[in-house]
Amino acid sequence: MFLAIDLLTPGEAAAMAARLETAAWADGRLTAGYQSALAKRNRQLPANDPAARALGREVLAALGRSLLFQSAALPAAIFPPLFNRYDAGDRFGTHVDNAIREAHDGRRIRTDLSATLFLSPPESYDGGALLVEDGSGSRAFRLPAGQLLLYPATTLHSVEPVSRGTRLASFFWVQSLVADAGRRAILFDIDIAIQNLRPRVGDSDPALVALTGAYHNLLRQWAAP
Repeated sequence: MFLAIDLLTPGEAAAMAARLETAAWADGRLTAGYQSALAKRNRQLPANDPAARALGREVLAALGRSLLFQSAALPAAIFPPLFNRYDAGDRFGTHVDNAIREAHDGRRIRTDLSATLFLSPPESYDGGALLVEDGSGSRAFRLPAGQLLLYPATTLHSVEPVSRGTRLASFFWVQSLVADAGRRAILFDIDIAIQNLRPRVGDSDPALVALTGAYHNLLRQWAAP
């Protein structure tokens, strides 16, 4: 599943980007695994940086308010959001994310879903597209500031070189209650159908009640303990 979500308003994204302009950036390779470090050239805020923690809390709060994110991801745990910066010449070669990530607080999170929150308007930089392999080729994403891309962490992906300007983003991973992507997609389709039907037929419609029951019974069966 590839899903673009309006997470922040353009104003909220601009305010976050402005706060990041004066942040204490470090070499992005310091937080990469062995394979990723060979392909990675960018800058990143250390996880324990006060700005990273404060802005990360804002991202988490926005995720909590997003019904679309909650429905698609069914989050059991979210890796504390990180922030990166790509200037002219920076890029991140093709790689796959680690299956398990350990947060600075010691929590270990299985990476079912990857997420990139774009914070720079696409017209403010050239290049820098997030390229994700979907089995039939590569899909390129340069989303508006404030939009979040949610995609399978199992995919090969890269960030093409930036040739002008600065690309700022937040990124993190999600451990879902439902590890299987196919089952998670079925639950998402059912939940969206329920949300679309509710205003038409009302909460007490027998068919809607039955469909809601089926959704929760499948979630009960498929969710990790």
